[in-house]
Amino acid sequence: MAITKSLLNTPAEHTPNTQLTIDGLQVPGRSGELLIDLLNRRTAVNAQKPVPQVCYVKQMGPIESCDTCLVKVNGELARACSTRVVAGMNVETAGEAVDIAQREAFDRILENHMLYCTVCDNNNQNCTIHNTTAVLDVKHQHREYKRKPYEKDMSNPFYRYDPDQCILCGRCVESCQNVQVNETLTIDWESANPRVLWDGGTQIEGSSCVSCGHCVTVCPCNALMEKSMLGEAGYMTDLPATTLNNMIEVVKGVEPPIGYGPILSLSEMESEMRNERTKRTKTVCTYCAVGCSFEVWTKERHILKIEPTHGPANGISTCIKGKFAWGHINSDDRLTKPLLRDGETFREIEWSEALDIIEHTFKRIKNEHGPDALAFIASSKCTNEESFVMQKLARAVIGTNNIDNCARYCQNPATMGLQRTVGYGGDSGSIADIEKAGLILIVGANPAENHPVLCTRIKRSHKHRGQRLIVADLRKHEMAERADIFFRPNPSTDAVWMCAVSKYIIDSGLAKIDFINKWVNHFDEFKKSLEPFTLEYAEKITGVPVATLTTVAHEIAAADGTCILFAMGVTQHCGGSDTATALSNLLLVTGNYMRPGAGAYPLRGHNNVQGASDYGSMPNVFSGYQHVDDPEVRAKFEADWGVTLPTTTGKDNHQMIEAILAGTLKSLYIKGEDTITSDSNANFVGSALEKLEFLIVQDINFSETCRYADLILPAAASLEKDGTFTSTERRIQRIYKAMEPLGEAKADWEIIQLIANRMGGNWKYKHPSEIMDEIARLTPLFAGVSYSRLEGFDSLQWPVHADGTDSPLLFTEGFPFPDGKANFFPVAYIPPSEETSSVYDLHLNNGRLLEHFEQGSMTFRTPGIREITPNSWIEVSPELAAERGVTTGRYVQVTSPHGKARVQVLVSERVQGKQLYMTLNSIEEPVNRLTSSFTDRATHTPAFKETAVSMTVLPEQGENPLPRRNFRYGTRTPQPGLEIERKWARKDYHLPGTIAADKLVQISSTTV
Repeated sequence: MAITKSLLNTPAEHTPNTQLTIDGLQVPGRSGELLIDLLNRRTAVNAQKPVPQVCYVKQMGPIESCDTCLVKVNGELARACSTRVVAGMNVETAGEAVDIAQREAFDRILENHMLYCTVCDNNNQNCTIHNTTAVLDVKHQHREYKRKPYEKDMSNPFYRYDPDQCILCGRCVESCQNVQVNETLTIDWESANPRVLWDGGTQIEGSSCVSCGHCVTVCPCNALMEKSMLGEAGYMTDLPATTLNNMIEVVKGVEPPIGYGPILSLSEMESEMRNERTKRTKTVCTYCAVGCSFEVWTKERHILKIEPTHGPANGISTCIKGKFAWGHINSDDRLTKPLLRDGETFREIEWSEALDIIEHTFKRIKNEHGPDALAFIASSKCTNEESFVMQKLARAVIGTNNIDNCARYCQNPATMGLQRTVGYGGDSGSIADIEKAGLILIVGANPAENHPVLCTRIKRSHKHRGQRLIVADLRKHEMAERADIFFRPNPSTDAVWMCAVSKYIIDSGLAKIDFINKWVNHFDEFKKSLEPFTLEYAEKITGVPVATLTTVAHEIAAADGTCILFAMGVTQHCGGSDTATALSNLLLVTGNYMRPGAGAYPLRGHNNVQGASDYGSMPNVFSGYQHVDDPEVRAKFEADWGVTLPTTTGKDNHQMIEAILAGTLKSLYIKGEDTITSDSNANFVGSALEKLEFLIVQDINFSETCRYADLILPAAASLEKDGTFTSTERRIQRIYKAMEPLGEAKADWEIIQLIANRMGGNWKYKHPSEIMDEIARLTPLFAGVSYSRLEGFDSLQWPVHADGTDSPLLFTEGFPFPDGKANFFPVAYIPPSEETSSVYDLHLNNGRLLEHFEQGSMTFRTPGIREITPNSWIEVSPELAAERGVTTGRYVQVTSPHGKARVQVLVSERVQGKQLYMTLNSIEEPVNRLTSSFTDRATHTPAFKETAVSMTVLPEQGENPLPRRNFRYGTRTPQPGLEIERKWARKDYHLPGTIAADKLVQISSTTV
């Protein structure tokens, strides 16, 4: 049976439906499943001796390189990893022939690998080579270990490759080619001395390697290892190189007479000792909202490594940030004590004084100006529980609904568009649905850089499972390069082509009329609203040819499930909510809700931007989107909290800035948000912050917004507290405290409780689990959420019913409206707020980079990322560069009606014509100095993507702002996978156990 690439986020079905014989016993199995999976389950249940397996990783599937899993199937040797279960098959996992084959296979591996486990940093009882040596009870190796004629490669900032320890199993190649699908790694099987290659070469630096860490995670030994482990993980591994090498030689010298048994026993003892000082703590990534979870290995405060295993969103996957960008946790400039403004500087104060100042000032402002003179901004980086208590502080203690979070800057239009049409403002399904969809349509999003682990699932399905890919974007990013269809609509015109495609589908009889009649209201009104949106009109407005739009319409209509993924390229416009609405209308027209592998997926940008809104940090809703102006809802919260709550909608982030300048808002408390670098029109925002009577900023580092603060409070980082995050797929997951807060920093929820109690709140939370219990009690959307149901890697996707049943797929039985039906919501095209002119003749786009997050507040504190990408830049098309006479490295001044920035040029074919693209990773020259105060009409989300600028060429010519070591200069080497057939074709290869010479003699050895 052919081996196909499995889905990574959908567990394989293994419910028995047939019988086979294993070692003489009748065993139930699942027809078509991999034999190795069945054998491994039997081992786990029956505590039997495992079948050895070095190259097999369940989440990757078979690569057939190590041959250690050879068993007999119907009398013939076969690899268990690539053999499918069929009814009546006869399997032998033991016996002389099997033993000979397995030992021969492993002996070949030991020829490539020196066992010096006691002094190896990787020997933490998870080294596959070490463990297999024990499983097979290897006493000696027949083949002598052979060094390879290559040096260690230390050129990557985060990991190293040691060819001398590499067993050529190809796990790293498979993970790079078909899990990460970055397609950098290969093996030169035809070489006299095969080794792993990066872009076909022998050096990591300068290749297309994105430092995602997949290869390091799956390496079965110490050939690929995190540099943060070197000299740190073991008791005897921080020795000088000469001493270490001498110890290795001693170990190898005593192996022949005494065998591996005593040596491995010693290494087992040393490994057990490591467990005493190495802590492994489950956590969730604090960068984007994919929701990757993993174990962080720490030795006191030193982070040894990040180990992904079986997180529900990511499995074995990480990106450069989640795997390696943790320098902010122990950075030298962490805030460790409260700071009080003292003129132009700050001085350290005690917590008691800080709380005194807050209590006195809050009470004074409230008494003099009323509760609405105070406002609060929560964080998309903090936990769900901390979002909840922040809005509770505002509402129940201060008495104002002036509470918001940074979803206002990016995500609210997506939420609005989906709430208008289908009721819930979240992903229609899970990453599992994205990877199984027949068609992926990406609009205004760059998931390869902004949501890289989620994007690996698309790349894998597109490469191996026939998934179609369409991309609409101004810029030709990686997914646009990979797409089956890529087109560039004019800025701010996505709603037009979406409406035109909807109209064409309806007019051509391609709409899912049965679905519409049963599940959607207002079809006739919607159809009439589409009359202006002909394909010809769309071509005129968007610049996309009629033929392209026709093809797109037929692809969507014909696909077995369409998922539309979108992000800030859709939302950060004056018509962002309308574009999100048009997108959802298109999905309703084609019946792409209420089924697996379909729906709308607003890719959330921050780790908890979904949760910050879900748990009530918005001016119009409590937790679970319960409206503050609903008397019944309000009465429920009042009864539980024992207070009288404000009745009218509060101010959002945008309105807060206007209110400060109007003189009605006197105090602002910002938690975990760098407002000055996040909000649009930074000069305007800065003028408002300077006018505040009292600004509190609570953060882990001294941010740009701290420069405006009157009082700064030191907060605990994610690894220093407990709580939960909610990912883009509505997945609620726990984080656990891995270390104590640095200095006198405190968890955000603890700080908020201290302030609430100074103001008479009388809160008594002892742990975030108690906050979650309160949330569940008050919030139908989270009724069944509890810490016991989120233990370890367990997770829940909202809505969560009281019995704990969650909702990986939304809308299975209808939509959350009174009649259970969705609603078509007509939209009209509104031109962008700011268009190019004779003065401002260029359009400025902007966005994140894979290796940095936002302005780099966290990522710049990791030295390796600074090495790879130390600068920001502005991308200029080759044609515009030629017209203006600029080359890469030239400084230019970019000017808008709102400000100016001095930045270096990077000439790039990713942009075309008069489109510019500016990266966000700069504090000195941030892009939001150039952006306006125009906002989405429905949500007040800034129109970051509607910016017209001019470009003045400056005399300075600098170095290339993008160092040559950066992965963007690499050239990928795509392959179907490991290409193991090339190894099998070598003259020195035969299937182990098939010739007489394969029988190895195990010499009797000393026992201990």
